[in-house]
Amino acid sequence: MMSNETMDFTIPSLGETKIANPILMSTTQNDGQAAYVSDDDHILFGIDTDIDESGHPIPRHEETLELAGPREKIYFNPPHVHAAICTCGGICPGLNNVIRAVVRCFWYRYGVRRISGIQFGYQGLLENSPWPVIPLDPDLVDDIQEKGGTILGSARGGGKQVDEIVDSLMKMNINILVTIGGDGTLRGAYDIYEEIKRRGLKISVIGIPKTIDNDLSLIQSSFGVDTAVQMAVPVVRGAHVEARNSIHGIGLVKVMGRESGFIAANTSLAQSDVNFCLIPENPFDLEGPNGFLEHLRRRILDRGHAVVLVSEGAGQDLLPKSTETDASGNIKFHDIGIFLKDQITAYFKKEGIEVNVKYIDPSYIIRSAPADSYDSIYCARLGAHAVHAAMAGKTQLLIGQLHNRFVHLPIKVAVSKRNHVDLEGALWRDVLENTRQPNSMKNYDFG
Repeated sequence: MMSNETMDFTIPSLGETKIANPILMSTTQNDGQAAYVSDDDHILFGIDTDIDESGHPIPRHEETLELAGPREKIYFNPPHVHAAICTCGGICPGLNNVIRAVVRCFWYRYGVRRISGIQFGYQGLLENSPWPVIPLDPDLVDDIQEKGGTILGSARGGGKQVDEIVDSLMKMNINILVTIGGDGTLRGAYDIYEEIKRRGLKISVIGIPKTIDNDLSLIQSSFGVDTAVQMAVPVVRGAHVEARNSIHGIGLVKVMGRESGFIAANTSLAQSDVNFCLIPENPFDLEGPNGFLEHLRRRILDRGHAVVLVSEGAGQDLLPKSTETDASGNIKFHDIGIFLKDQITAYFKKEGIEVNVKYIDPSYIIRSAPADSYDSIYCARLGAHAVHAAMAGKTQLLIGQLHNRFVHLPIKVAVSKRNHVDLEGALWRDVLENTRQPNSMKNYDFG
C-alpha cells in the first residue's frame, strides 16, 4: 500500500558522459531496432488515482523514476575499468545467475577485462581479509547458473567498516562496485557511497536487491522468491499427503520470512492444501475461543486433517524476547515451528484428542536451490541493467522492477522502509479465500 508521502528519486551521477557506448544501438524511435535509453525516459511511480471535483481521475503520485538500460554516452572508459562484485547475507536462488550476467555484460558488451570477485561479502574487502579476490571472466562463470549458492561465498557483517572498505577499493583501483544483497547489504552500500562522496572519489556503487523474504520496499519482487515458492510447493504437498493418511494428521511446514510473509502467502495460493497460513504481519493468539489452537481443533474434528504453513517470523510475540543478534544486527528469532509443534501436541493431549504432527523445515534446502526459469530470466536482466547503470557513471542506486519496467531506485529510498504483506490488500484477501481461515485469530474483548 503506497502512501502519499513524496520521495526523492533523483539518481546521483559521477560526472558528464562523454564516451560513445561500444554497444551499437538505434538513436531513433519506431525504426524496428533496439534503442538506447535516455536519462529523460521515466515512468510514474504510482499508478493509483484520485477523483477530482469534476469526477475525472488524477494521479495520486507525481514522482517519476528513471528507466534502466544502456545509454548512448557512458562515463567510464572500458579499458580503464576495474569492476568488483560481492554477494552478501544469506544465500538465495539466483546469486550465481546475477554474477554470470554481470560478468558477461561487462566482458562481451563493454569490453571490460578487469572484473574481480570479492569473497564473503564486505568482509572480503576488509584490510586483513584472508580471502584473495577472484579474477572473473566468461569462462569461469560459464555454467555457474546451474548451481545453487554463490561462487564468491556470502557472509553477513563488515558493511559498517566503511573506511577500510573504501581504502581497499582505492588500493585495488576499483571504480565500480556491484553489491548483491538485502536490506543490510544495501544500507552498507549506501554508507560506502557516502564515504566515497566525502572523499571526492569517482567510484560507482550499484546494488542488486537480493532478499528471499521480498521485504525491500518499492520493487515488485526480489529474485529467488519465485524459486522459493516453487520449492516450497512439493513440501506442502508432501505434508498434506502425510496428514490425510494419518489419524488426525497435522502437517506443519515452516518457510522463510522474518518480517514479511510473501513466501508463505504465495505458497498457500500455489498449493491449495494449506488450511492455516501464519505470517508475521498478522498476529494470532494460541489459546482462547478465537485462538489458533481452537480453530485447528475444529478443523481436525470436522475434516480429520490439517496443513499449517508458518513464516519464520510469525508468532514471535508468543515466545520469550530474543536479545541475540547476527553479524548484520538482525535479531535471532526463536524457532516458531518447533514451538508450534510442541504447543499443538500438548494442546490436543490435554483435549484428549489423538493427533499425528509432522513438522518439516525445508528452509535451507529452498534457499540453496538453483534458480528456476523465471528467476533465471529476471537475474539475467537485473545483472545487465546494473552494468549499464555503472558504465554510465550512475551511483547510489539499485536495479528494481516497478510496473513491469526496470528502473533505477536510489538505495537510500529503497531501504527507508520494509515491504510487508498488506492485510487489506488483494494478496492476503486471496490467501484467506483459499485457506478459508478466519480473518483474525485474536481474542478481542468487545465488552
